[in-house]
Amino acid sequence: MANHMKTTIDISDALYKEARRVAHDEHTTVKALVEEGLRRALTEHKHCDPFKLRKVTFKGKGLQPDFSGASWEQIRGAAYEGRGG
Repeated sequence: MANHMKTTIDISDALYKEARRVAHDEHTTVKALVEEGLRRALTEHKHCDPFKLRKVTFKGKGLQPDFSGASWEQIRGAAYEGRGG
């Protein structure tokens, strides 16, 4: 036996009218159309590759000695110094 959950969705009147028309023309229900749409959307999301952050590094010698032990706020402040405020 399948379990069903009753819920309420809020959609525009125009979309609902179109769904009712399609459901009538295809001899189905709005509920069936909503379920079909959700299944398609969920399948599409499953096939999307997860986001991966590219590794972006720069050549250098790391943090400058002047900023050794500095807080992020101090580093950020120096980076934006003289750029408005």
